[in-house]
Amino acid sequence: QVQLQESGPGLVKPSQTLSLACGVSSGSMPIRWASWGWIRQAPGKGLEWIGFINPEGGAAYGPSLKGRAAISKDSSANQLFLHLNSVTPEVTAKYYCKLRSVQSTIEWTDSWGQGTQVTVSS
Repeated sequence: QVQLQESGPGLVKPSQTLSLACGVSSGSMPIRWASWGWIRQAPGKGLEWIGFINPEGGAAYGPSLKGRAAISKDSSANQLFLHLNSVTPEVTAKYYCKLRSVQSTIEWTDSWGQGTQVTVSS
C-alpha cells in the first residue's frame, strides 16, 4: 500500500499564503486512483474536508475554504499541493492528504499521510 507524507512550513504569519505538499514516501503510486485530497483537523474539532483532485485534474472544494484554497498535482513527480491564501489564525490545524486508489468498481483503498501541523501566528 502506498504511504504518503505531507510537508509544509509549520508556522505561517497571518495574511500570508500557505503552501503544503504531499508525496509518496514508500510504495508506488497506484495505477488507478479516484481522488487525492486534503483534510484538516483544527484543535478540538473534527475532521474537515478541504477538497480533492481527480486524475484528470478536476478539483472540488468544501464550503469552508472554497475560493481561498487551490489544489493541484504534479503527476510526473507524484505530488499533490495545497495553496491557501490570506491565512488567518483559524487556519491553524493539522493537515492530512488522502489518496483513494481503486482496485475494482466495488473495491477501493484510502491511504492517509501522518499529517503536518500548521500554525498561523504573528
